[in-house]
Amino acid sequence: MSKLIVIGMQWGDEGKGKIVDLYSEHSEIIVRSQGGNNAGHTIVKGSNEYRFHLIPSGILYKHTTCVLAAGVVIDPQFLIRELQGLQDNNIDYENRLYISEHAHIILPYHKLLDLAQEKGKGKGAIGTTMRGIGPCYADKINRVGIRVADFLHEATFEEILRKNVTEKNKYLTNIFNIDPLNADDIIKEFSAYRPIIKKLTRNVESFLFREMERNRPVLFEGAQGTLLDVGFGTYPYVTSSSTISSGVLASAGVGSSYDVQITGIAKAYLTRVGNGPFPTELSEEEEKIFSNANENLRETGTTTGRKRRIGWLDLVLLKYSTQINGITHLVVTKLDILDHLDEIKICIKYEHNGEKITNVPSLMDELNKVTPVYKTFPGWKKSTETVDTWNKLPLNAKKYLEYISEYIERPIKLVSVGPKSDQVIWKN
Repeated sequence: MSKLIVIGMQWGDEGKGKIVDLYSEHSEIIVRSQGGNNAGHTIVKGSNEYRFHLIPSGILYKHTTCVLAAGVVIDPQFLIRELQGLQDNNIDYENRLYISEHAHIILPYHKLLDLAQEKGKGKGAIGTTMRGIGPCYADKINRVGIRVADFLHEATFEEILRKNVTEKNKYLTNIFNIDPLNADDIIKEFSAYRPIIKKLTRNVESFLFREMERNRPVLFEGAQGTLLDVGFGTYPYVTSSSTISSGVLASAGVGSSYDVQITGIAKAYLTRVGNGPFPTELSEEEEKIFSNANENLRETGTTTGRKRRIGWLDLVLLKYSTQINGITHLVVTKLDILDHLDEIKICIKYEHNGEKITNVPSLMDELNKVTPVYKTFPGWKKSTETVDTWNKLPLNAKKYLEYISEYIERPIKLVSVGPKSDQVIWKN
C-alpha cells in the first residue's frame, strides 16, 4: 500500500474507524481532509476503546504523522479536549499532528445558528449534529469565514470576528430571538486557544506534495459517507462537505495525477442517522426481529449518540457509490450482525411508477416513493466472529458476499466480523 483513500459507501457509520486503524499500521501519513467533529470513529484495542471525532485515529501509532487538511473545519475548544484525551491515555502527539493554515475555524455563532436553524425546520429538519459545521462551511463559501491563518494573526482575527458577530447577532436576535453574542468574550476565550493551535500549524500542502512525490505511504481517512456528500448524496439530507474520493483529494490540496487506491467501506446491512429517504428501512416489526437476533447490535452514532435507523443492504445505492467514487475494492463490515437471521434480503432494484429501475432518483420525493425489489438469501445460522480465513466462512455467507461483489463489479478485499482489530478476514 502506497497511497490509499478509505471512503464510506453509505450514510456513514460503516465501521471506517476500524479499517482505517488496520491500514494506519502500514501508513506513515494519515490525512483527514473534510468535515469536523461531526464525524466519529471508534477503535477497539484489547480492553481499550478509543473514540475520535476530529483527530485522525492513526495518531494511535507512534510512527505516523497525522494531518488536518484545508477542507476540515476545526472547533478549537473540541480539538483541545480531544488533545487532552490523548494525553490522558499517554498518547504523544508532539510533532505528529499538523493543521493546515487554510482550515476554517468554528465559532460560537456557528453552533448557535446551527441549533436555531435546525429547530426552526421542525419536522423538515435535516438531522445535523448541531456542532456548527454547516454554518462554518456557509461562511467559507460566502467568503466571511475565519481560517487558521487568520486566527493566528490577532489583529486580523479580531477585525473579521467583530464584523461577523455584528452580522450574526442580527439573525440571532431578530429571527431566532436569541441573546446577542459579545465579541470581546469570544476574543478573550479564543486567545487562550491560539498558542496551542499555533504549535500544530504547518504548511500542510507543501508537506503533502513533498511526501507524495517521495512515494511515502499516505492514507486519506474519509469522514461520513458517500450518500451524505453535499453534491451527490441524498440532498438536502446531507452533510456540508464533499465526502467522495475526488473531494477528499481536492480538500487536502493534493492533485489527481497520483496513483491512488480507493477502498470503499460498506456494512453488510444499512443504517442511517437523522432524516431523509431510506428505501430499505425496516418496519417496526422487522426491526424487532432483526434486533432480537443480534445481541451485539449497537446502532447508536459515535458522535450524536442517536439511534440509527436500520434497513437491508441496498445494492442500487451501493453501485451508485461505487461509480461516484471509482473504488478499486470493497470492504464489508459487520457481517457477524447477520449471523443468526433465518433469511437476509438485498435490494437489487426499485419499482417506480410501475417500472423496474436500477438508478437512484435525484428527487428525494421520488426516492421516498420507490419500492425496493429484494433478492432473499438463506441465513447461515452460525457465528462468524472467530472466522479468520475466507474458506472457513459458512457457504451461505460466502454466497451473500460474492453476490454483492458481482453486482457492484468490484472485488471484496476484506470482511469484518466484529469490533476488535483481529476480527477480520482478508480475501486475498
